[in-house]
Amino acid sequence: MRKIHRRDFLKAAGVLAAASALTACGGSGSSSSAAAGSGAASSGSSAGASTLPTIDSIKLGEDYQDIKADIKILTNRTDIVDTTYAGYAEQFHELYPNITVTYEALTDYEESLTLRIMTGEWGDICFIPTSVSKADLPSYFIPLGDMDTLDSIYNFIGDKSFDGKVYGIANGGNADGVAYNKRVWTEAGITEVPATPDEFLDDLQTIKDNTDAIPLYTNFAAGWTMGAWDAYIFGSATGDPEFHNNMPHMASPFADRGDGTGPYAVYYTLYESVARGLIEDDPMSTDWESSKGRINSGEIATMVLGSWAVQQFKDAGPNPDDISYMPFPITVDGKRYAGAGGNYSYAINAQDSVDNQIASMLYVKWLLDESPIFVDEGCIPARKDGEMPDFLADFQGVELVSNNPPPEGEEDLFDEVNNQSEVGINNNDYTKSTILEAALTGSQTLDSIMDEWNQKWSDAQQLLGVEVYQ
Repeated sequence: MRKIHRRDFLKAAGVLAAASALTACGGSGSSSSAAAGSGAASSGSSAGASTLPTIDSIKLGEDYQDIKADIKILTNRTDIVDTTYAGYAEQFHELYPNITVTYEALTDYEESLTLRIMTGEWGDICFIPTSVSKADLPSYFIPLGDMDTLDSIYNFIGDKSFDGKVYGIANGGNADGVAYNKRVWTEAGITEVPATPDEFLDDLQTIKDNTDAIPLYTNFAAGWTMGAWDAYIFGSATGDPEFHNNMPHMASPFADRGDGTGPYAVYYTLYESVARGLIEDDPMSTDWESSKGRINSGEIATMVLGSWAVQQFKDAGPNPDDISYMPFPITVDGKRYAGAGGNYSYAINAQDSVDNQIASMLYVKWLLDESPIFVDEGCIPARKDGEMPDFLADFQGVELVSNNPPPEGEEDLFDEVNNQSEVGINNNDYTKSTILEAALTGSQTLDSIMDEWNQKWSDAQQLLGVEVYQ
């Protein structure tokens, strides 16, 4: 996938702004119903400086009963778009009979939606693609409320906030760890979950020696499935909620710490798993959809993915009780940590009419506050007062760590250094392929790859004038 740098989005913002100016006079505008709600926030929509409610101020089933709208929501869940998600739309329609919700599922979600957003023609609600930087959020989406207010209600909102406003709220969240078939691990003779990268690698070797299962399935061909490795370099590998914010200022953040922690330890686990032949025979031909049933049946022993995958693996075959979840195998000063973060965040199109924006906000609020989506998908609920999922019961003694919001003035600094360096952490351009291919062919050592990344990081810091802490 082509990497979309911030400069591309800034160009697109100019195009959209021009389009907005041309269409504002002929747009649908707001009906009298749009002024009927409680609470208000200023919107940057194409309908002008109209008044919108904040999501926390809405009383579902009471406010905006007379709004009529047809809204479309884009999703990456091709597997349940016509079943579970269609059912949510029907339930919401009972509460708001004048609002019709339809879903559209995108197979290559990130790339497809990135291109659509740049044209402004995509629908009403989407999951914000990772290629949109914080600074660009106001160009594409409406504010849902103030950070100070929503932070006390919803989890994980700091990731999609900018300048004190929240532009996206996560569809629940996940703990970072490793999905595994506990029956296979037990049959291999393993009685305790690993706590270090080397223990994990030894266990994979034991599985290879004593069972017919694939020890670790990378799901490399799907591309996005490799993104978990990047996600784990922060809280899971360091126990530090400020690591993400400090990383743009760090000298050589990918260097080997020598204690089995930090980003190096995460990528070491990937590199060595591949180099030692503990993965599938041909990573280039993996298949995401079929892998769900294969781990359920025990043909695959382990996959490094966020906890969102647990319920999908349980639902993929007749052995749901065989699927379990462990913390990523890193111990920091004798303590285990697991990064915790939000799923994709719901956001509403800034180019919509006010009625559609309000109808979209009603549906997003219903999904977050009243729908059964978090039980159905087995994830941490969006609301802070929601019940935690049962699968995290195995994380006893493991501290969940979420990245702290960036300090004022540095909201986009990580993205800027990351993009300028072209290292590509969490950018869905899968620089992990460099690691896997090097380990598979023996063409490059992990140390040489990490040295290159450190140099690129340093060059970006220098070019951007970022202060570096030694």
